[in-house]
Amino acid sequence: MRKLIPVSDLTEDAAQAELAHLAAQLSRANTLYHGEDAPEISDAEYDALKRRNAEIEDRFPHLKRTDSATDQVGARPGEGFSKVTHAVRMMSLGNAFDDEDVQDFDRSIRKYLGLDATDPLAFTAEPKIDGLSLSLRYDQGKLVQAATRGDGEVGENVTANALTISDIPHVIEDAPSVLEVRGEVYMSHEDFEALNARQAETGDKLFANPRNAAAGSLRQLDATITRARPLRFFAYAWGELSAPLANTQLHAIEQLGAFGFATNPLTQLCDTTDRMLAHYREIEAQRSTLGYDIDGVVYKVDDLALQARLGFRSTTPRWAIAHKFPAELAWTRLEGIDIQVGRTGALSPVARLHPVTVGGVVVSNATLHNEDYIAGRDAKGETIRDGKDIRVGDWVQVYRAGDVIPKLADVDLSKRPDGTTPFAFPKTCPECQSDAVREEGDAVRRCTGGLICPAQAVEKLKHFVSRKAFDIEGLGAKQIEMFYEDPDLPVRSPVDIFTLQTRDAANLTKLANRKGWGAQSASNLWLAIDEKRKIPFGRLLFALGIRHMGEAASNLIATHYGIWEEFERAITAAAGFEGPEWEDLLDVDGMGEVMARALVSAFAQSAERASIDALVTQLDVQEAKRPDTAGSPVAGKTVVFTGTLEKMTRAEAKARAEALGAKVSGSVSKKTDILVAGPGAGSKAKKAAELGIETLDEDGWLQLITTA
Repeated sequence: MRKLIPVSDLTEDAAQAELAHLAAQLSRANTLYHGEDAPEISDAEYDALKRRNAEIEDRFPHLKRTDSATDQVGARPGEGFSKVTHAVRMMSLGNAFDDEDVQDFDRSIRKYLGLDATDPLAFTAEPKIDGLSLSLRYDQGKLVQAATRGDGEVGENVTANALTISDIPHVIEDAPSVLEVRGEVYMSHEDFEALNARQAETGDKLFANPRNAAAGSLRQLDATITRARPLRFFAYAWGELSAPLANTQLHAIEQLGAFGFATNPLTQLCDTTDRMLAHYREIEAQRSTLGYDIDGVVYKVDDLALQARLGFRSTTPRWAIAHKFPAELAWTRLEGIDIQVGRTGALSPVARLHPVTVGGVVVSNATLHNEDYIAGRDAKGETIRDGKDIRVGDWVQVYRAGDVIPKLADVDLSKRPDGTTPFAFPKTCPECQSDAVREEGDAVRRCTGGLICPAQAVEKLKHFVSRKAFDIEGLGAKQIEMFYEDPDLPVRSPVDIFTLQTRDAANLTKLANRKGWGAQSASNLWLAIDEKRKIPFGRLLFALGIRHMGEAASNLIATHYGIWEEFERAITAAAGFEGPEWEDLLDVDGMGEVMARALVSAFAQSAERASIDALVTQLDVQEAKRPDTAGSPVAGKTVVFTGTLEKMTRAEAKARAEALGAKVSGSVSKKTDILVAGPGAGSKAKKAAELGIETLDEDGWLQLITTA
């Protein structure tokens, strides 16, 4: 486990390296969770990584990466449903984990709005329902569309299913001509138990928790199945409106109640952070008796005019935050430690537990992070923070972080059986027996087998066809596993996918004649593969699964180089990590050296490069177009604000500049284009003068951007 340096002690170079490391971790976590439904870390660990990422970005705003996790929300809608583009984007919420976070939330809002600590500012506080977000659209008072959140911009059309939920009115009298009501679909504890009892009687799969049951029931392709499931709905927000519901959040919720929606009776108006925290504890105390799952309390600025002024970050509103509850705990016996091999070759230990109920869910496995965590010490033998001396047979404390994914919290050494020995972490891959090594400074041991390792090869191919990569209809994880093992029609590398039809034609046993296939399904697959031969530059780069290269970073690289051939030429020339091509790569906004080295190294390896080149011969890689910034006088320029701004807060100025395509930095350098200096400007103004950088006062800045 890496030793974390406090954010306040990070140098700029260390912060940049740490952001690169966090981007890689969070990108992998997002891919595994949203793209592959195979998370390796808990929600609490993910939240901690995002929190540290945000803290570093707050201290070094000019180092924020284009693949930052703060700019990502949700997941793309699944297959099987028609897609709905939300008229107003459905956002996620930032998280608070303790009282200080809530107080910081209040202070940040006051600072953004230019309010003093004594100025009145009210918030609503309501339970955070652990369910599935749903948006309901009413035209002329009639329910015409229901959609899941999806990735925030595009969701799944589940109108037929929503019409079966008794809490959702089909017709609303005296409603605005356009009304989008948003809320949470959930299942009560009593109904959940009854549903699982029926599932057990019929031999069907049991649901792990009410949230999964609600989500699975709402997303049925057959609405008659949804009708048989006891779903409920709480309304708490809205999207597009033809007329305002009210002037405040609380009165708007009351109006939704008047329209016939169920709204949460525990929603309360709070005029101080002390009252917010008191209500949080009141709700927490009732948690086990509510009859439905909640995982925290949501605070929202009550005044809707202030909400509009505060606006949004890339994925979250500035005017709301979710105060999460602590994870729940239980003790059980550790019966074994299994090693799983991931797509990048990472050897991940998993605790095999005597089944125990934690937070209403039966838990039999938990993450163990890495070998240092198990041993309680690092490779040098030094004790590490939060490390455990975990042994098979130990009595361990389990908690379900964020009420979803289990992890071990503690070991009771007083109950350790006699004769136990420290766990010997394998030095070879359990899948292919290749050496498993650790890079210096890395807590993870990785298999060196590459494509000869079945775990890596299959997972790399699954990533290649995942939704944010090639997204080939009819060729998902199950089909990849089948083709990988097929002796007559194998898919062992990406290019094999695009030669499948040709190779199938040469086989005596055609795919169409095989079990589970037919003439139509085989024909559909060939068509789906051909449709993806024309692929955007960024998608192709992301699909290759290069370490540290997430979706955002891949699109950033694509935009920078424009065409694939120019990118390949530059990356080849940068192989020695020096020269103009290497410097140009490092100059890409958000590109750190760790990511750049991983990218260049991947293309410098002969086997991998040969595989990529063979793949590209089968594709039509589309040129990446730069966004149209015509009309913005500051697009592409680096702006620094210093001194006191009198006509807008610093946060508002930064948000406006970024909206116009500018990059806002916290320090003056040769790359700075404009310094906006208010009263009290000091060393930054002096340095700008020395470098000959254009300097504007606040009025000059406002005059400049009003031309946009």
